[in-house]
Amino acid sequence: MAGPAVGLWLFEHRSFEGIRAGVIPWLETICGPVETEADGDVAFRVQDPASLGLHALNAAAAGMFFLSEDDCIPADDEDYSDFSQPPVQGLVLAAGSSGQVNHMLLGHLALAFAQRLHAVIDFDGVLGFTPGDRAEEAADLARARALVASLPGTVREVSYDTGGGYRWIRHVGDLQFLSAWLRHPDFRLVT
Repeated sequence: MAGPAVGLWLFEHRSFEGIRAGVIPWLETICGPVETEADGDVAFRVQDPASLGLHALNAAAAGMFFLSEDDCIPADDEDYSDFSQPPVQGLVLAAGSSGQVNHMLLGHLALAFAQRLHAVIDFDGVLGFTPGDRAEEAADLARARALVASLPGTVREVSYDTGGGYRWIRHVGDLQFLSAWLRHPDFRLVT
């Protein structure tokens, strides 16, 4: 089963080769092995969670993680009007499997990558929202929005076209928001 994924939106273009060259030496200090796959993606397993501030986390329970280029950013169907400019490039940071350990590690990895790359974090969905009964969707969305609004930092709602012919939203937040969300008792990424 695949795990959660987040996007990292960049507002200045960089080559993916340059990004890899900049992050692999850092990854090698906390991960092993770090491999560049045939398609250019980076695959790694976190060996030292303490270096990410996770002193009580069992790295042996975690799966593989992947960094790849997101060829869909910027997207024609997304509304970037809450940003001074649309993102010019995207990356995907993904966990190969689910489970709370992988959610927590991915969240802390996203924070570290976003700091290094000066990126905002695309949570790939609505935080605190569990899809379910369409009749209760408005109330569930209101609760999710209240949760997100209760945390410091900046979160924007970016709307996009769904395959079902309607618009939906994803949360995109800054470092301050992600840092607060990681400390929240209900922390979980979108899967």
